[in-house]
Amino acid sequence: MTTIAKIGLLAASAAAGSLLFAAAPAQAASSYVALGDSYSSGTGTRSYINDGTECLRSTKAYPSLIAAAKGYALNFRACSGAKVADVTNTQLSALTSSTTHVSISIGGNDAGFADVLTECAMPGWASNCNGKIDGAQNYINNVLPGQLSTLYTSIRSKAPNARVVVVGYPRIFQGEDCNAFTWFSPAEETRLNQMADLINAKTSAAAGAKAFSFANPTSRFIGHAVCDDVEWLNGLSNPIVESYHPNVAGHASGYTPTVSAPLTGSALKVNARTFERAAASSDRLAEQQRTYAAADSRIKPKFVLTPDLGSERVKAAAARAGVDLSSRASIDAADRQWSQRQAAQHAATR
Repeated sequence: MTTIAKIGLLAASAAAGSLLFAAAPAQAASSYVALGDSYSSGTGTRSYINDGTECLRSTKAYPSLIAAAKGYALNFRACSGAKVADVTNTQLSALTSSTTHVSISIGGNDAGFADVLTECAMPGWASNCNGKIDGAQNYINNVLPGQLSTLYTSIRSKAPNARVVVVGYPRIFQGEDCNAFTWFSPAEETRLNQMADLINAKTSAAAGAKAFSFANPTSRFIGHAVCDDVEWLNGLSNPIVESYHPNVAGHASGYTPTVSAPLTGSALKVNARTFERAAASSDRLAEQQRTYAAADSRIKPKFVLTPDLGSERVKAAAARAGVDLSSRASIDAADRQWSQRQAAQHAATR
């Protein structure tokens, strides 16, 4: 073969190689489906996408921040108020064999977290906080594990190739109550935190049984509970639906590094660019989630109610306790006495 012929052959080969390279498909973006309740949707961040639902989904929530940082294609199905059955009936349809990443927080609404907090926020002499906590713990111990096992089996069946991370709940309190219209005693706060620990333990066990990862936010939120110097969790808020949920800092500095480590392989640090990229996805996410709006309309946010001191139940309790409901000083004095008795009874049984 002549030198000129060789050069021509090499040029033709190079050209063919270039065509083959150009025709090779680009690697598909990772497909991330965020399932679950208000602790995943972003309730508490005070900024929500306009998707025609009451799900309170936020681009400042950890799923959106993780997707923005990693370039994942996010389907944001988590919805405020969701229970296990809601995830099964309205969210799992987003999963496919192409789904690469899944996160889910669920179980708090099934256990009645909002109702428990509503009861325990009342003055101790007017509430049955311990009874409500006992009922929730019974549910978490005896009913929730079976529900989670069935749900997690369905997730794996619908997304067989996905990395799945189950996400827990933080302790809400750190031993003080600074809100003007709630009366959580230290002993009640301890029991409420224990309830969060219990649901995390049961959820972690159920996740482990399916070879899913579990992201526990407890340690990262220590020092950032309700009424701490830097709150990552809202206390009693206006509007009320924002109450007792992670705020923007809670999602950015608490949940995002906690969840991203098992989900992506590294703990992400959120910066201004991450927020910008997440915010830029708002219209796309809103349009995407509007296609599910009819199904999501069956889910209503669950929230803590402001203590109602004018109810007949409270009036009767006040009469028994000798409380003047027209006097805040009388209400608070009776609550302090009740809390002291509660603490003494607890110390006596230790």
